[in-house]
Amino acid sequence: MNFSQLLKAVRLHPQAVSIPASWAQGRACFGGLMAALLYETMRAKTSPGRPVRSLAITFVGPAEPDVPISFEVELLREGKAVSSLLGRAMQNGQVVTLMQGSFGGGRESVVDVAALPAVEMRSVDESATELPYIKGITPEFMQHVSLRWAIGGIPFSNNHSRSMGGWVRLRDEGGDETLSEAHLLALVDAWPPTLLSHLKRPAAGSTLTWTIEFVQPVPSLTTLDWCKYCVQTEHARDGYGHAASALWTDKGELLAISRQTVTVFA
Repeated sequence: MNFSQLLKAVRLHPQAVSIPASWAQGRACFGGLMAALLYETMRAKTSPGRPVRSLAITFVGPAEPDVPISFEVELLREGKAVSSLLGRAMQNGQVVTLMQGSFGGGRESVVDVAALPAVEMRSVDESATELPYIKGITPEFMQHVSLRWAIGGIPFSNNHSRSMGGWVRLRDEGGDETLSEAHLLALVDAWPPTLLSHLKRPAAGSTLTWTIEFVQPVPSLTTLDWCKYCVQTEHARDGYGHAASALWTDKGELLAISRQTVTVFA
């Protein structure tokens, strides 16, 4: 199943979605996909005209591939402009992912501040060769995602740059489907923790907590369009790292702002 097919599955049967092993990240399902499926369930419970503004995600435990997952959402409050929701992904009676979401309609305001300019990087055609999917070496979910490095080093390259980034899009979506916030979650989380590039040999690393904010309205894009991504490590010690990132269109329009606390076992 590709990404779009899994989104359709959770819309139809949110109480029993099995994620194929091709979307694994080590022993767990790809976190960006877990967030996207929980977001889709959350969006279905939100009033029309209230796009998502921010999500706060905690990966409580690994979600196993090929085992049914239940995606549950609770509406905490629906105010005049903002809806607050809480989502849980449950597997084998345990919470594996938690998500708090804020959805809000736009309002007139005298405040209008433009986004900071996008990070400069080589074009997608000038960037390094696309990172290949290599069974047993790269995470399984990489067969569904295209990454082209333009900034920093790849994992385990002993590159001590604070920054990492390049171009990203989904593979094999079967057409030019409209890019939604669910897709953006997968594109942002597809990139490995910057800490992994500091290592000389393979070691495990994963996201612990993740907050992401979306710029509304989302520019009109399709799943065939490349997006530009850059992340910067702000601090790392004791096996934990703290990083801030952003995602833009190829024209430099800001799509999302993200922060992650990551763990590295090295």
